[in-house]
Amino acid sequence: MKARFADAAKSLFEIQGGPRVDFTAPAGEPALAAPDSVSWRVFKNPVALFVGGVTAVILELAEPRVRTGVWEYSSFKTDPLGRLKRTGLAAMVTVYGARSTAEAMIAGVGRQHARVAGTTPDGAAYRADDVALLDWVQATASFGFLNAYHALVQPLSAADRDRFYAEAAPAARLYGALGAPTSEAEWEAQLAAMLPRLERSDIVFEFLALMRGVKVAGPLSRLQHPLIRAAVELVPGEARAVLGLGREWLPRPLELPVIRAAARIADRTPISGAPPWAACERLGLPGAWLYRR
Repeated sequence: MKARFADAAKSLFEIQGGPRVDFTAPAGEPALAAPDSVSWRVFKNPVALFVGGVTAVILELAEPRVRTGVWEYSSFKTDPLGRLKRTGLAAMVTVYGARSTAEAMIAGVGRQHARVAGTTPDGAAYRADDVALLDWVQATASFGFLNAYHALVQPLSAADRDRFYAEAAPAARLYGALGAPTSEAEWEAQLAAMLPRLERSDIVFEFLALMRGVKVAGPLSRLQHPLIRAAVELVPGEARAVLGLGREWLPRPLELPVIRAAARIADRTPISGAPPWAACERLGLPGAWLYRR
């Protein structure tokens, strides 16, 4: 079972024809986050990454300007799993990559954002490099990954949850998200301020249908629909109500215990050569160091 989880986790970062990142180099160069950070603990778990990533995208698509930019300029409609894999790889580089590698990648993302602009169907202008929109995207990503780990893998203390948001700040600033939350209280304030701007859209339901249809490798494929329902449940209740995501979208009886069991197995399954393993080796630690903590 553990070997199958390792293979499935590797597949989440293998992008056919995509970039290859060497997380073992340059030897000794630190990442934007430290090895003993909450971020390194959270991002090593493939179940938390999948569920949290879907939660984050649902919240992103609830904001009309973000939704229009994502749906018109990204490959979500034609290659949803590939798009999530690329987002996952970017998260791996941001958390585990050498600082110079992460800074170069983030600069490239910034150049791409600078070229994305348009108008929503309701006539609102948007730019992908708008700080307010970048703040929301950063906030939803932090919220999704953190709460997927907290709910499905291992409960985190209030102090650790605040640390997780604070640890994202250096990367958030590089991305241009100058007002991204640095604590759970700041996330809650940002959500409250954003709620009046969120709106229901068929695109959210189209995204969920696409995610149900993609082929996920390994044991996660058997849990794919329950994982998506778990992701919907993590969306704050006020936002679910706005989006029209009713009880039919929530986990069925016994699904969450099965997901938690799988997530906890994954949390203790070292994946040789995966970004967390390679990053540990880059810093002179055993590859399996994170999985022994």
